[in-house]
Amino acid sequence: MIINMRKLIKIFKALSNTNRMRILKMLEVKPLCVCEITEILKLAPSTVSKHLSILRDTELILNIKDGKWVDYYLNPSMSELYVTELLSLLRKWLPDSKIINEDRKKANQIDREQICGV
Repeated sequence: MIINMRKLIKIFKALSNTNRMRILKMLEVKPLCVCEITEILKLAPSTVSKHLSILRDTELILNIKDGKWVDYYLNPSMSELYVTELLSLLRKWLPDSKIINEDRKKANQIDREQICGV
């Protein structure tokens, strides 16, 4: 697969943001909805939605409707080699990051029924 320069720049711009990197690392734990990510990051829902939109635009994440929620998850597709390779590398990155480990722990424990108010 050949990836063009414009797409590559878009991907690296997406990865260059701390909150987007934190989101990707959380999604390694499990799929999450906007309210769960908002709770963990302590950001406005609109800000989280914008970050998710940027990540979805790069095809690093996908979303699916799950009842009342829209779940975001890492793209498992093998058809886009750059996605597979980047996400594989990402899993190895930041193993000793305190904030990443705290986010992952929160993602594992979060209960959408309690925080989403639906």
